Amino acid sequence: MKQKKIGLVGGISWVSTLDYYRLINEGVNDKLGGLHFAELLRDACLSLKRADAAAIALCANTAHLFADRLEAELDLPFIHIVTETAKVLRREGHTTIGLLGTKFTMEMPFYRERLEAFGITVLTPASPETRDYVQVTVKEELGRGLIRPETKARYLEITQELVGAGATALVLGCTEIPLLISQADFSIPVFDTVQIHSAAIVDYIVS
Repeated sequence: MKQKKIGLVGGISWVSTLDYYRLINEGVNDKLGGLHFAELLRDACLSLKRADAAAIALCANTAHLFADRLEAELDLPFIHIVTETAKVLRREGHTTIGLLGTKFTMEMPFYRERLEAFGITVLTPASPETRDYVQVTVKEELGRGLIRPETKARYLEITQELVGAGATALVLGCTEIPLLISQADFSIPVFDTVQIHSAAIVDYIVS
């Protein structure tokens, strides 16, 4: 189904704008099913370039599957969530990490290879069934705002498996996963890519 584009002018505070964005996307999801978002990456990036954006930030880990292609096409710098995360991991001295994210993020090379380029070994759940479980819960639960105790308990088990395999830190490589688990749940360091990316965007804005 082709979706119409609409321009949103932010509210007086960012808090009200956040509610609009959340409620609109929840409504679209409810009407169309699955994770449908009211924008297409390429068109959105082109619109931002026409509006004289100095750089682009894709506000989703999985969307970075297309980051290199879009950066080359638009000839604009991208504030890349994996690059910024890798910088922080190296600064904190972590070279073997456990990664949780969508199946694309955990299984496709775009994420792993960029971390490996910084000398970071990436561990993901060994079982395809476990990776499928993370994918389904991200899409069908967290992406819809559903937080279930049994899902959290399973995520904690999955993380312990990664620690047992040698991970010294956990990377939450999906913008929804921090809704479920956080640093408070672990003794090892937890790196929230949303927070890292947001801080890098702020640094770029004020630089």
